Parts: sequence; C-alpha cells; structure tokens
Amino acid sequence: MPTDIKEQRMNTLRLGKTELTVSRLAFGALPIQRISLDEAKRILQRAYEGGITFFDTARGYTDSEEKIGAALSHVRKNIVIATKAKADTGEGVTQLLETSLRTLKTDYVDILQIHNPKKIPVPGDGTERYEAMIAAKQAGKIRFLGLSAHALDNALATVSSGLYDTVQFPFSLLADRREMELPAACKAADVGFIAMKALGGGLIRDIPAAFAFTRRFDNVLPIWGIQRMEELEQFLSLHAAPPAWDDRMEQLVEKEKNDLGSNFCRACGYCLPCPEGINIPTVARLMLMLGRGPWKSQVTPEAQANIGKAANCTECGVCKTRCPYELDTPALVRQHWEGYQKFLKEKGIAQ
Repeated sequence: MPTDIKEQRMNTLRLGKTELTVSRLAFGALPIQRISLDEAKRILQRAYEGGITFFDTARGYTDSEEKIGAALSHVRKNIVIATKAKADTGEGVTQLLETSLRTLKTDYVDILQIHNPKKIPVPGDGTERYEAMIAAKQAGKIRFLGLSAHALDNALATVSSGLYDTVQFPFSLLADRREMELPAACKAADVGFIAMKALGGGLIRDIPAAFAFTRRFDNVLPIWGIQRMEELEQFLSLHAAPPAWDDRMEQLVEKEKNDLGSNFCRACGYCLPCPEGINIPTVARLMLMLGRGPWKSQVTPEAQANIGKAANCTECGVCKTRCPYELDTPALVRQHWEGYQKFLKEKGIAQ
C-alpha cells in the first residue's frame, strides 16, 4: 500500500455487519463512463493513492467496471468493490455477475447489490435472485449481499428484512423527515448504509456543506460521483480537513428545502428512455440548475436543440410509471420547458 495512505491515516468507517473497514471518502464510478480510459485510470489511481479504499460501480454503468479493472486490479486486495446487477431472474443476476468479474479483472466482488428492484428479492419469491446471490456467495464470488433503492419503502424493507448486509439509497442535506430516519434504522439493524446522490443529483452546489452533512452520521458512507481530477482533489482536501456543520449550513438546508419543496427531479434516470428522445432528467429540473450555477452551456444552439425536444412531449405517461419518486414527470417537463423558453427570452437569446 502506498506510504502516503499510511501517513494520511484517513478516517475510516465500519460498514455495518460486513465488518469491512473502509475510507469515509468513497468513489462513485458512474461519471467515469463519460471519460477516456486513460483519464479514468489516472483519476482512479490518484484516488487510491490519496487513500480511497471503497469504489462503487454497476454493470449498467457501461464501461466503468472495465476502467476500474484496468486501473486498480494490481491493488485488488487493498480495496473494496461494490457493484450492482439489474436483473429480474436469478439466471440474469448470475450472468451479470460473471461479466462484472471479468471486466473488473477479479474473481470476487466485496458487495453485489441488486440494482433498484421494484420489490426486494427474498427467498422463495419465484425470481430466484436472492438464491442466486447466496449461491454466488457460497462459491466465493461475492462476500456480502446488498441492494440499491430509490424508493424509501424498499430501503426500509431491505433493512428490516435481515437478508441484506448493505443498502444504498439517495441521502443528502435535502433529505426529508422520513429519509432522515434511515441512518438510525440501519444502525439499529447493523446494516451498512451507502449513500448515493450526496449532492442531490447536482442540485447542491455548496460541496463543503454537503460533505459536512454526511459526516454528521458515523454509519453513513457517501459515494461521491467523480469525473474530473479537480473534483477528486477537492474531496481529498475536504476529507483531510473536514468542515464542521454550522449555523450557516443549517440555514442553507432550510432555504434549499423551501425552494425545492418535494416535487423535484433527482436525476436518477429511471424514466428513460423517452419515446420522443427527450432527456427527461435534464429538462425536468432545468430551471433549478440554471438558478444554481453557470448557465451559458445550457443556451448554446446545441443545448437548445437537445432541450427543445421537450416540445414534442405527448404526455404519454411512460416516464411517470417508471419514476421511483412518483413524480408527475410530464408536468415537470412541461413546466421547465416553458420556464426555459421564458429564460431565453429574458436573456435576449435567439431561439
């Protein structure tokens, strides 16, 4: 293990009943599917050298597993890898796991998570997914069983079932009252809590505040989606000197929650694909994003052409049936498309 890891002595966390001790700064690999192999290797290796020992990915994240395998297979014994399999049958879980092992260049994964199922797999439910995970564990191909969920009821059911070692769920300073109960429920059941979307799917711009919020919970492991080296360096810096949760951050939370309410898109992407080719996660929260950061990249001719597909929405409702948050996505698309047109007009930008 690199000497700078020992020197930094990064804070660690016990991940529930797995007894895995991992860095409290974890790497979310979804974004690295958008960059080249060479750049991904550079970032992943820097993450490891900086002390990160937990890497979360999924079979569905195109080539992110391949990139982790290429970058970190030589230090496999020093890291913890969690991946996900989205399948409706036990055979599907097995096939996806075999592919993951091949692309990750390993003969086991530390945690295999069923990827956002409509219902949590249990023994004897007819899908044989749980049985497939147990068989893989007995064969030494996985060490622990997990489940990722976007619906809070599924997350809570996973925790109370006694069948799973970890649960992954969106958790950030935008969490509502019920979501705030999940860390305590996980601690009581000794289930490891992996927190995705700690930046609210990009809606939270105050990264130190988001970081400080997750550090308030000693059993919450946030995975930070990282695509650029400067992002990684910022997180490494925050981890080396964690900011304290203060009154300013408390006020920020109240303002953010009041501004957003509960009817906002988290950009999970489960509404896709759209029959009309609309990038729903982009459009359905566009005005929120425009008000929270640089907006010029969203008004270029190319961006307007992409966002403009929202005008073709037929309100067929397919996206609505897929939304784990039960949002009225066609209404959000319409609302943000109309707001975008008004925004362009106010800025004097040709349409």
